[in-house]
Amino acid sequence: MAVTAVAIVGGLATDTESEWYRNLDRPSWQPPGPAFGIVWTVLYATIAISATLACRDMRGRPRRIVVGLFAANLVLNLAWTWIFFQAQSPRAAGVEILFLLGTILGLIRLILPDNRTAALLLAPYGAWVAFATVLTWTIAARN
Repeated sequence: MAVTAVAIVGGLATDTESEWYRNLDRPSWQPPGPAFGIVWTVLYATIAISATLACRDMRGRPRRIVVGLFAANLVLNLAWTWIFFQAQSPRAAGVEILFLLGTILGLIRLILPDNRTAALLLAPYGAWVAFATVLTWTIAARN
């Protein structure tokens, strides 16, 4: 449920039609707009499945830590969208996304011993956010 809420609110906060966004100097290797919606739909599904599997198989303190890290991850995921599109601050979004990427890597590391599948489901998310980190910093440097 939380993943769905983040997906919906994040989608609403994404404003690629604003004059500010249209006037950004973006690199030629940025994927086309529709690709983002497709990729994020798949990634949100894998995040939800990963969280479900991890929480099912973990107990006690490790489970609480993973639940907290998933929650922090979703907050950071949504925050990037707000910082970039609403606050119109690519540099601040560039700093923030480093924390987002850190939570993904932390989740993979913590979940891996208990549920390899749940951990590996986060790998595409990590790869996409790593790519988004480079893209965000490239946009910040060009504007």
